[in-house]
Amino acid sequence: MSKKRGLSLEEKREQILKIFYDSQDFFLLKELEKLGPKKGVISQSVKDVVQSLVDDDLVLKEKIGTSVYFWSLPSCAGNQLRSAYNKLDADLSSSRKRFSELIEQRDNLKKGREESDEREAALEELKTVESHHKKLKEELACYSDNDPATLEATKNAIDVAHSAANRWTDNIFTLQQWCSSNFPQAKEQLEHMYKEVGITDDLEYLP
Repeated sequence: MSKKRGLSLEEKREQILKIFYDSQDFFLLKELEKLGPKKGVISQSVKDVVQSLVDDDLVLKEKIGTSVYFWSLPSCAGNQLRSAYNKLDADLSSSRKRFSELIEQRDNLKKGREESDEREAALEELKTVESHHKKLKEELACYSDNDPATLEATKNAIDVAHSAANRWTDNIFTLQQWCSSNFPQAKEQLEHMYKEVGITDDLEYLP
């Protein structure tokens, strides 16, 4: 025997709305959770179903004192449907207007672009020019290493790197001298540490 199919979310919403419409009364959430199972909606899902109806303005919610009451009248659904209809109708009118504008724009763009031998020849010439331009750019890229501006930029970068290397070399010598002056008893440990980090006796300024 096949297992009974549970209600879909939309079916649960319809059943919860029916509780409101049939009674036209106010309910606490705990009351709805007791009534839900009688309509096929398990109590654990009542809260989420009710909240979805509140979000869609199909159920109204108001806090009175420390309690939160929920209610809904058939007129609420009617107002919601009218609001949705008006919005869709406005969107449809806007889309139709935009469609007409695009048709008019398309027709205007077509003017002067009708197929002809002259147009075909012009397009073919344009295609040839673009292809030639592409080849020239590719050829120019092959000589970019010899570009004076590129060579000057490379030279400047080398000068900056050279100055930076000598500046850091000077900083290392200054730090070594400071350590030797302040920690003479740790000479061997300091020399060992220098070698570990790559500071050897042949460290010199770049010419």
